[in-house]
Amino acid sequence: MAGEILAHQAVASNIDLLSAWIEAQIAYRGQPGLSIGLVYDQALVWAKGFGWADVARKVPATPQTIYRIASITKLFTSTAILQLRDAGKLQLDDPVRRHLPWFKVQNRYPDAPPITIRHLLTHTAGLPREAPFPYWTDSNFPTRAQVREALPQQETVFPPETKWKYSNLALTLAGEIVAAIADQPYPTYVRQHILNPLQLGDTFVETIDPDHLQLATGYGRRLPDGSRTLSPFTDGQGITPAANMASTVEDLARFAIFQLADDADHGRQILRGSTRREMQRVHWLAPDWQTGRGLGFQISRQGGKTYIGHGGALQGYRTAIQMSPDDKISVIVLTNADDGNPLLYIEKAFQWVAPAILKAASAEPEATRSNPAWEPYLGKYRNVWRDAQILPLNGELVMLDPSLPHPELDMSKLIPVGEHTFQIESDNGFGADGELVIFELDDQNKVARVKVGENYAYPLAEW
Repeated sequence: MAGEILAHQAVASNIDLLSAWIEAQIAYRGQPGLSIGLVYDQALVWAKGFGWADVARKVPATPQTIYRIASITKLFTSTAILQLRDAGKLQLDDPVRRHLPWFKVQNRYPDAPPITIRHLLTHTAGLPREAPFPYWTDSNFPTRAQVREALPQQETVFPPETKWKYSNLALTLAGEIVAAIADQPYPTYVRQHILNPLQLGDTFVETIDPDHLQLATGYGRRLPDGSRTLSPFTDGQGITPAANMASTVEDLARFAIFQLADDADHGRQILRGSTRREMQRVHWLAPDWQTGRGLGFQISRQGGKTYIGHGGALQGYRTAIQMSPDDKISVIVLTNADDGNPLLYIEKAFQWVAPAILKAASAEPEATRSNPAWEPYLGKYRNVWRDAQILPLNGELVMLDPSLPHPELDMSKLIPVGEHTFQIESDNGFGADGELVIFELDDQNKVARVKVGENYAYPLAEW
């Protein structure tokens, strides 16, 4: 199925558009690297790396590059809890102390109900955001023993079920429940019961070796002078169940495929279908009714559709996975910079490529295919005023500036009117709407320059 969908002209051309835009965004933002994957139903339709996994050594980013996925770890911890619930070893509304007798925290609200496992997974326990250590500042993460020993000195912030408050401490405790009930270390349980059955061979629960050949180097945010520093390598230690895992686009695509499956017994499913749907539905609704929390999942409502997923942020890495269960589409974006902003790329993938995938999957007739004679004109161009990229899109030849945040708003169609000559059709009255684009070819049938109106732009190998 993946090959058939990718061969669909509308899908291919919109992926070309997305690729051109990603390349330009990375270039203009000075980003090191990015890996992206698109899943439809039970297949990884497309995956690609952009930029560098390691800038100094010129190691390219690929779909097999490993990134620290940070808080995406919470989806695996939540999955483990649901597995144990399905096995009859716990209930979501069990008080935490039933499984962790040492769980004691100062309670500012004595009339509040006890904190339950459900509260942990939905971030409604009213717990502090972190264990009482400055690990996001000094990169020195506490051990499990230190987290446990410090807990009695911490205090609840809100009564349970009164306000949503994100908490790494809460999911750390959820991981401790997994270890206590399974009677084995949390990483061992996740590896045996989730990673191995789903064949996630490049996913790590324990801290990955910093010298692993597939691991992307983490970089800080771009400073005003254009520089970036190398980010310190960290070991999540005691908060491993909240933020320590590392993975690839290809492995997270397999996790998405599991989440998007119809049949609870299909292939290597590790949860009942009803349990997966339970994880994905709203258990806490924000006052604006646009966002909420599932069991581990972030949930949002955009454009009349529901999206589920999770992001991750660890020094040197910004990552995210987002799914549309109704459309059976998922997008994974992993970056190796503190300003990577993966949701920016996920939004465009859902805006441009997802509709084309759904159309291809519905077997609707294809639009007119691109003209092979356009091949010499395709590519990147630059003059002193702007950059431009010319590419086929949905059976038409278009010109746009992929460095713009929303290049589709200033896109021009090129209508053939003569040999190597096109007329611009655009809604931009300030541009060259109605004027000619003339490609001047050399004796190798390659574009030497292109005349747009009365001015020229020149071919560019890369941004």
